[in-house]
Amino acid sequence: MKNILIFAALLSFLAAPALSQTTEELNNDGKNTENVLTQSMGYNRKSYSPLNQINKSNIERLVPIWNASTMNELGELAQPTIYNGVMYVINGKWSFAIDVETGRQIWRTPVKLEPGIKHVPFNRGAAIIYNGKLFRVTIDNHVLALDMKTGKELWNQRFADWKEGYYATGGPIVANGVLISGVSGGESTTRGFLDGWDPDTGKKLWRRYTIPAPGEPGSETWPKNSDAWKYGGGPTWRSGSYDPELDLVYWGTGNAEPYDPRPREGLDSLFTSSVLAIRPKTGEVFCYFQYTPNDLYDVDGNDEQLLADIQVDGRPRKVMIQANKNGFMYVLDRTNCKLIAAHPYVKVNWATHIDLQTGRPVLTDVQQRFRAGEEVEIWPSRGTNAVPIALNPETGIIYASTWQVPRIQKLAPPPKKPQAIGQTSTGIVAREPKMKPDDVLGHFLAINPLTGEKKWEIPLVGLPSSAGMLATGGGLVFTGKMTGEFIALDVDTGKTLWQFKTGSSVNSTAITYTHNGRQYVTVASGLGGALATRYGAAKVPAGGSIWTFALFPVTTSTR
Repeated sequence: MKNILIFAALLSFLAAPALSQTTEELNNDGKNTENVLTQSMGYNRKSYSPLNQINKSNIERLVPIWNASTMNELGELAQPTIYNGVMYVINGKWSFAIDVETGRQIWRTPVKLEPGIKHVPFNRGAAIIYNGKLFRVTIDNHVLALDMKTGKELWNQRFADWKEGYYATGGPIVANGVLISGVSGGESTTRGFLDGWDPDTGKKLWRRYTIPAPGEPGSETWPKNSDAWKYGGGPTWRSGSYDPELDLVYWGTGNAEPYDPRPREGLDSLFTSSVLAIRPKTGEVFCYFQYTPNDLYDVDGNDEQLLADIQVDGRPRKVMIQANKNGFMYVLDRTNCKLIAAHPYVKVNWATHIDLQTGRPVLTDVQQRFRAGEEVEIWPSRGTNAVPIALNPETGIIYASTWQVPRIQKLAPPPKKPQAIGQTSTGIVAREPKMKPDDVLGHFLAINPLTGEKKWEIPLVGLPSSAGMLATGGGLVFTGKMTGEFIALDVDTGKTLWQFKTGSSVNSTAITYTHNGRQYVTVASGLGGALATRYGAAKVPAGGSIWTFALFPVTTSTR
């Protein structure tokens, strides 16, 4: 009898839904379509799903199944994640667990901020889940773990002082059992870094600064006998990708500070505006590539590195692809960070091209005129606005939402006081370009990253888009507009096949998954982020919510 009871208990344990997300599950995210465990539907950040139950032939039957408020008016930029029928949602004010089938709240936990914090709290990335815990950062530089079942806080670590100009918005990742988080604040005269944490205990394992100290590799690209490196920028405010086979995390860094190159003596300023390939267990830098040496324009290198295995000159290559804010789309070899291809995907006037031998941009006279004190118009102000691109692995085509807006800037008068940590010091004076209501301010774009050939380009009039892209096996690309429309584009033509008006702006990236054999699509709506708010606040109401869609069932008449 005793053995029978033990056996029955074991069966019950095995049948119970697990809450522990193993490293193997994270590595294989995307293969089990019931779950979405990582940002962009996988460590490779492809933002692609092979699901095709929802497709071009039936997209007109896509309808909302439920809508849930996120109790937040400050912006919904983060992607939901899903495990065992539970959706996990984060924003600057709350963390939620929601029933996938009904939209019913299971629990919610408020974000508790340090008093005096001045930054608007919002959150990019996604709710990161691993081993029964939900991980996130808060605007006041805390990384924390919540119990996935109850929402109870399990540990909380402060990693920087907001009074020194640091803040945190980007989602962490878990790679090879290490939680890795970044930091924002490059415009506040800070020094960027990545931190590695033990996800079980919150113990800090390592810190990797993006600006080398004197004597460290890369320090020769900073002025000698100067403390400019202490204020050098290089924030890490987006999230990384991970190749489990190579055991390398790829993480982008932000621009150098100040934009005025004189305090930096016009040097390259490593490792700003770069991608770092690091070992997750130690933070060791394996290789790097600098997209924009001596970045004067705030064009960064933070955007995610999309990982793919593609044919290059007739042989397979392990690559990473980035739609850089500087206007060029790069293809790099992710085994050694060497450049393979780079093509402009928007209007660019600060460089003519990227030299494939050196990897460096070939500059026009824009930089020279700026350094001479002239006000210059720089194209682009940003190629894309900090949102994920998508790759269809069947065709090799990249999908992106792009911006067609210039940056206008000139050198500021010399500062009366020396630089100080935490004080904004870009060293420039910038102004907004004048725009007319019928101006094309961006595009939805399909492009071959190896050749630069554009398959289609759909203009966006009046407002650009701050939504990410999701491609599916159903021949669809899901994205959104700043005015609140959630849309499905034809993957072959870019034509809008379907749209639904949400209550606020779509500034996030959709996910798709199955539940009990039915395909769902979910997206967050809520105007937020500095640029989307600047452009859309007067035209779009605030207020966050989660929308979930599925196909309306086909009924057969019995008459």
